[in-house]
Amino acid sequence: MILTGGLKSLLPHVLRRIIRCNRLSISNTSGMAEGYKQANVVILHKSLSDDFEKFCHANDGPLPLLYRSKPGDWKCPSLSSDSDIRTDCLQYRIYEHGACTGSLKSLKEYSEQLKDMVTFYLGCSFSFEKAVQNAGIPIRNVEQKCNVSMYKTAVPCYSVSTFCCNLVVTMRPIPESKLEAAVLATSELKEAHGAPIHMGDPGLLGIQDLSKPDYGDPVHLHPGDIPAFWACGVTGVEAVINCRAPLAFTHSPGCMFITDLKNDNATVRSSREVPQVHCISQDPLHYSIVSAEAAQKIKTLETLIGIDPGDRGIIHLHRQDELLKACLSISHARSVLITTGFPTHFTYEPPEENDGPPGALAIAATLQALEKEVAIVTDQRAMNLNKKIIEDAVQLGILKRPVPLLSYQRESADSALMFLCENGNPGRPRFDHLIAIERAGMAADGNYYNARKVNIKHLVDPIDELFLAAQTIPGIATTGVGDGGNELGMGKVKDAVKKHIKNGDVIACDVEADFTVVAGVSNWGGYAIACALYILSTCEIHDRYLRKAVGFPQLSKKMVWLSALPSVTKEEKLLKALVRHGVRSGKTASLEMEVDGLPFYNTHSLMIEKLLQEVH
Repeated sequence: MILTGGLKSLLPHVLRRIIRCNRLSISNTSGMAEGYKQANVVILHKSLSDDFEKFCHANDGPLPLLYRSKPGDWKCPSLSSDSDIRTDCLQYRIYEHGACTGSLKSLKEYSEQLKDMVTFYLGCSFSFEKAVQNAGIPIRNVEQKCNVSMYKTAVPCYSVSTFCCNLVVTMRPIPESKLEAAVLATSELKEAHGAPIHMGDPGLLGIQDLSKPDYGDPVHLHPGDIPAFWACGVTGVEAVINCRAPLAFTHSPGCMFITDLKNDNATVRSSREVPQVHCISQDPLHYSIVSAEAAQKIKTLETLIGIDPGDRGIIHLHRQDELLKACLSISHARSVLITTGFPTHFTYEPPEENDGPPGALAIAATLQALEKEVAIVTDQRAMNLNKKIIEDAVQLGILKRPVPLLSYQRESADSALMFLCENGNPGRPRFDHLIAIERAGMAADGNYYNARKVNIKHLVDPIDELFLAAQTIPGIATTGVGDGGNELGMGKVKDAVKKHIKNGDVIACDVEADFTVVAGVSNWGGYAIACALYILSTCEIHDRYLRKAVGFPQLSKKMVWLSALPSVTKEEKLLKALVRHGVRSGKTASLEMEVDGLPFYNTHSLMIEKLLQEVH
């Protein structure tokens, strides 16, 4: 018999009575008792119950604990008035030493053993289905009259004692235009798993084939649907399997216990709690979540750095929200490669300018604090200079430890692929994100030009090739930071550079990055990225999405992150060190406390202070 409309509107106590009498021949409770909470069920020996409760609290995305019974107590008074957990689920599973040994309609024959066992009632995503439908979003599995799809992932839960397993998720196809509405509808329903933990390519969770769920039924995606994944209470079943308890029971996936509790009418209160959805990658398809409050702060950073003190026309190069999207992508990255170095002063030694390295080191310091892998790639001829600058940065307290320094040379057609990926295998990239900041970029004719239209190709290694190769490797994103249009990554705005920037028709960089951050001075772009990464890391909505709602919030590390941000004192000391190394101001070639011809005091120092105000 198929789920009928009548079952949707039945009250929970009536449904439980029908289930208890074994009068239903349906396979799952999705769509039943609309608006009421449903629960996953795990029944364990009392000796394991304290550890399992700790495991639930440590992974409250998949395992929101609604109620824990006393040993031998078959009722749950806070969830339902007249229930009996031995009979009130559609179907149960029995596990012995980690193996599923059968399915049952009733647990009454195990009443004696159940006297020493504790029942855990855990929140279920079926509870939020009505809220999702009320937001005008179709529930595809209900439409297709089947169970929801459930998948084991490669995401490890936080382990407690013998309880350790990977996260299990449910997948619901959501029309792309409705993704934000789906997040909004579920984010406050914490007892029903809250907001999705991933939207986009299932491979990013380690799921190989959507047509082969580990539990439940395959659900067909309509054209334009995006797979959205929620943490799932069947994670508890995986934990039971892995702990190898002599005897345990669970609900059969999809066959929930239906409570008398109505879903909370979630009222989102402040911009801190309003989620926004942004697409950060097309290949693989990947969306991220951030609070409206955090997004607004990052937009303010973008506006602050977008002023044009040199009156070069960079306002025409701006693309809205590029800083936000770039930093969301970097936030998801595990390993980041940074490049900088613009040898504009070709008659001096060293030819480098002092815009670029401070911004690069500000980004590197924040990435270190966020416990990401970070390396810097630069010109072979500038390796010693950069080594000294990095040593100074460690000594000055800007970096916690030295950043690995790499160089890149083209030796064969696949040099870039070999550099970026293990053994040149595009399926195994060494880096998730490449950032170029004030890095000389290749023009359409294959040369590299400074702002005065002088070809400096003889001083520049072909690091652009890494960015070009990254365009062909799924999973490597790129960001370019620049202030004049001739920097690596600015190819995304090359038409505007040619039209609005002096000498733009010759000097415009032809190589695109996925994200283009335009700043009045490139260092400001680096400072803004560091500040934006801090804002994202302290955003509870984004933090939960990053850790897939398992483990604990990372906010305890807030002071470590804060101490890694650029400050006026740190940047002043670094600029003095650059002057000592003979690294000159970009516009004037002077060895003074200035960058791009602008004085450090009251220009750059003021910008740093303004950016830091947005962080607090």
